[in-house]
Amino acid sequence: MNYKLLKSQILYRGKVFDHQVDEIEYDSGNIGIREIAFHPGGAVVVPIKDDGKIILVKQYRYPFKKTLIELPAGKLDKNEDPLTCAVRELEEETGYKARDFIKLGAIYTAPGYCTEILHIYKAVGLTQGNHNREEGEHGMELFELTQEEIVTMILSGEINDAKTIAGIFYLQKTKS
Repeated sequence: MNYKLLKSQILYRGKVFDHQVDEIEYDSGNIGIREIAFHPGGAVVVPIKDDGKIILVKQYRYPFKKTLIELPAGKLDKNEDPLTCAVRELEEETGYKARDFIKLGAIYTAPGYCTEILHIYKAVGLTQGNHNREEGEHGMELFELTQEEIVTMILSGEINDAKTIAGIFYLQKTKS
């Protein structure tokens, strides 16, 4: 560590994240500002049907003003276990329940300014039920695609959501 913290202030407390600004002094004597978005993290699910197809959702993303194709995912509630979140989000967004969840890994989404960690799970033994979408998710569509189809869509730029790309990478590279 080549700096010391001079001042730290939370400028905004939000529903999704808090915004903190820190003033630091490097060992050289130069002053720097660091902004941090404190985020509770989330869970991502790679739901695999018995036929090997993976369930994805098409969801409108407000910051980009467009719909994206993604793996089901959601934000952790305060002090929530990531597995509990994964179970909830799978059913909420897709209507499916899973017999087994296997943790594949975790990613830091934007480590330069955000504390969000997404925990990625594979879900197998799926049974269809009823989704319970939140208000902003009502137009969500489901897709069932093979791994190969998803990789093709990633490489063509049709799928550019980072958590989905990471989830498919973990799925391909782990032995669980």
